[in-house]
Amino acid sequence: MSRTIRVTVRGAFDNLSAPQQAELVAEQGEHDFLRTEYTPEGYLTYDLPARPFFTFRFAETADESEAGLAAAVVRAEEKAAAWMSVRGYATKNVTSQAVDMSAVPLGKRGRREASTKR
Repeated sequence: MSRTIRVTVRGAFDNLSAPQQAELVAEQGEHDFLRTEYTPEGYLTYDLPARPFFTFRFAETADESEAGLAAAVVRAEEKAAAWMSVRGYATKNVTSQAVDMSAVPLGKRGRREASTKR
């Protein structure tokens, strides 16, 4: 059985050239930091004029083992690194955090919806 894992990869852009900065600022509307979206391909957010940091949010799946969770984190980190590399953006201070959604307690609305599906 697989479980849904949300992986957040955070870091900072490193030594961006003026053209790279201009490109990122021009595309900033597509990467709004106020949106929180977890997708299989990753959703990138940043607010470059304010700070040099970025956040990628990935929806991954993993088996029940701890190795499955670790593999999901590695896949997300690799996807983020590949996205940055293809565009020539150097990064630094990259960290990751994973949340197993099956371990997150349901809120009132979620419990109500789950009880009506039975």
